[in-house]
Formats: sequence, C-alpha cells, structure tokens
Amino acid sequence: MGRVLFMKNDRRISKSKKVLKDALISLMREKDFKKITITDLVQRADLNRGTFYKHFQTKEELLDELIDDVMEDLISSYRAPYLRTDQFSINELTTTTVKIFEHVASYSEFYSMIVNSNVLPGFQDRIIHVFTQLTSQEIIMDQVNERINSELLTSYNVYALFGLIVSWVKGGFKYTPAHMTEQLIEILSYSSNRANIHIKRVDNTELKK
Repeated sequence: MGRVLFMKNDRRISKSKKVLKDALISLMREKDFKKITITDLVQRADLNRGTFYKHFQTKEELLDELIDDVMEDLISSYRAPYLRTDQFSINELTTTTVKIFEHVASYSEFYSMIVNSNVLPGFQDRIIHVFTQLTSQEIIMDQVNERINSELLTSYNVYALFGLIVSWVKGGFKYTPAHMTEQLIEILSYSSNRANIHIKRVDNTELKK
C-alpha cells in the first residue's frame, strides 16, 4: 500500500513539474524571462503558488531543471545506438536504435523556442558542444583517411546532424521522427565507408561543462 501511494505521489510530482515547465516555455516565447513572474507561471499552468514552491524556490531553478532535463535526454538519445556495445558499424543502425529525433520531438516546443527565437542565446552552442564532445571522445572510427583532420571531420559530422535538426524544426516538424531517422541512416550509409566504430565512455558531467 505504501509503495503504491509513493508511486502515485511521484507521478503527481512529475506531472506538476511538467506542467510548470510547459508553462515556462510558453511564456518565454511571449516575453523576456526577466519579466516572467511566479504568478504568470502558476496562472498559465493552472496551479496554485503553493504547488510551485513545493517543487521550486525560484523561476531560475525551474529553468535550470528544464535545461538539465533536455541535456540529459539529449545525451541519452545520442548514445542510444551504442549504449550496450563497445563496437558497431554504420550499416547496423536501425530506426529503433537511433533516438535523436524522438528526443527532439518529445521537446518540440523547447526546440522550436530556441531555434526560432533569440530566447536562451548560446543554447544552440551548448548542443553543438555536447555533440562534439560525444563524437570526439566516445566514437573512434576505424580506417579513417590519414589526410583528413580528425577535428574538422568531427565538426563536419556534428554540424551536419545539428543542421538536420534545425531544418526539421524550422520546417515545423513536417516529417515524422521515424522519417527523419530513416533519412539520417541513409545519409550516413551513403557517406560512410562502413568502418567499425569503437566506443569510449565519457562522464555526463564533463559533457555539460
């Protein structure tokens, strides 16, 4: 009985936090973050102030948790294809293992906000930084052309992936996440020499610095 009650409370907390985060995103698309008040947030979320302060002390704390949620899920989705292996090949990628577009879709309002406005300036650079860290520190390509600068190759791959995401967001999510995933796999298969890729693990805290 106690465990069931705990799970219900946990779900209630998660639901309240999600509603507040959605309200924050909605308000940030309308006005500067500095001008958003707690009253604005609870009215948009249709919650009372007590519920807000039960979970957060300030609106800054709410924003920080929202960003942490996005970054943690971004890292997890990027790692999904090689989560349970130390080596894989591009031609082994499938639509069920590539999760990056599902991640973007699950935070579609957030990504629309940062791509289509000047809200959270620098956040796109943080995404690029995470992609770069993951690609350069965890993914080790076999049979790389020695004449190719590895740092430039990483930049090429990172900005290509981020460019696909930005194009998809700017296009109003015209295609499904599944279609975007299929296209990414086709592009990678077309441009890759199908070399094996070795994996090296990096701690999440290092990626988000």
